[in-house]
Amino acid sequence: MRVQKRVIRFIVIIQSVLFLTHFLLYKTWAFSPTGGDTPGALWIKLSLGLLSVSFVAASLLAFRYTNPVLRAFYRAAAIWLGLLSFLFVAAVCSWVIVGVARLAGVHMNGLDVNFHRIVELLFGAAVVAGFYGVFNANWTRITRTTVRLANLPEAWRGRTAALISDVHLGHVRNGGFLRRMVAKILREEPDAIFIAGDLYDGTAIDAGRAAEPLNKLTAPHGVYFVAGNHEQFGDDSKYLRAIAAAGVRVLSNEKVEVDGLQIIGVPYRNAAQEGHFASVLHGIRVDRDRASILLTHAPDHPEIAEAAGVSLQLSGHTHLGQFIPWSWMARRIYRQFVYGLSRIGKMQVFTSSGAGTWGPPLRLGSNPEIVLLQFE
Repeated sequence: MRVQKRVIRFIVIIQSVLFLTHFLLYKTWAFSPTGGDTPGALWIKLSLGLLSVSFVAASLLAFRYTNPVLRAFYRAAAIWLGLLSFLFVAAVCSWVIVGVARLAGVHMNGLDVNFHRIVELLFGAAVVAGFYGVFNANWTRITRTTVRLANLPEAWRGRTAALISDVHLGHVRNGGFLRRMVAKILREEPDAIFIAGDLYDGTAIDAGRAAEPLNKLTAPHGVYFVAGNHEQFGDDSKYLRAIAAAGVRVLSNEKVEVDGLQIIGVPYRNAAQEGHFASVLHGIRVDRDRASILLTHAPDHPEIAEAAGVSLQLSGHTHLGQFIPWSWMARRIYRQFVYGLSRIGKMQVFTSSGAGTWGPPLRLGSNPEIVLLQFE
């Protein structure tokens, strides 16, 4: 009952924010010093009213059902949510520009005409940025980096590993997208492959069918997966069974050794709380005198992994914020661990921006990627 109340409260808060944001867009677009309505005001109000509830409605349906019509509805609502973020920034900037001009004593003849020119320019730029973001989100790059690890086994020197995370298979990305990712990875011929969680989006999906492309994902020294938060919204067993059935080694609070390298996997749920995370790593018994790789979805508590003696942590989760203004928030939350290779004490952390998207299928200021790590 408490969980249901929290979910309902969360939905109400999100929907209220969306209502207010759409109201701001309308007031910005329809502003007139005379106070009169602009032509077509009723239709604009109705359109924005329907758009304001589209994403919440699509999301609620997406957690229970899946069919072509719903997937198209969800995708359209998600794209609109991304455009809304850019339009919100444009609306705020419009009012700021006019406010600064008036405070500076700049005389604006026909305030309504000048204001609308500003709004039209900024809204147009927001729409262009949004559609570029949609294009950019579908252009997956290969990111190459070299990682130097102390006590790296001789057999692993010069070997490469592919890291992929946050594919988010669901109503926007599907098996076709995963097949393209598998093909890109196999062309690089990595020695090992790591999947750092959120392979699924958590919405209604045929988990087994979506994971079928993983059957072709092979590497000489194994393919490893660890669950992310989207697999663990509820019971993650159907996702883990599907991934394991496709031939991928699912790591759950355990360590495997491959040619002297320790490969450790801790799912999101067990790494989210500092105390529990520390307890799990203590039970795994990492050998501090040999190189180790920890696969865990989020870079939430790297200090815990460093204290346990881990050499390298591989994560995703942040998406690098995907696009402004969320990228600013992601940087503020995760700081140096938001993206790329960083260091804490004796441990290195690589955080991927992910291959897919969550919510709006847009990226601006972040790129979808497959990471190729070369060990030295």
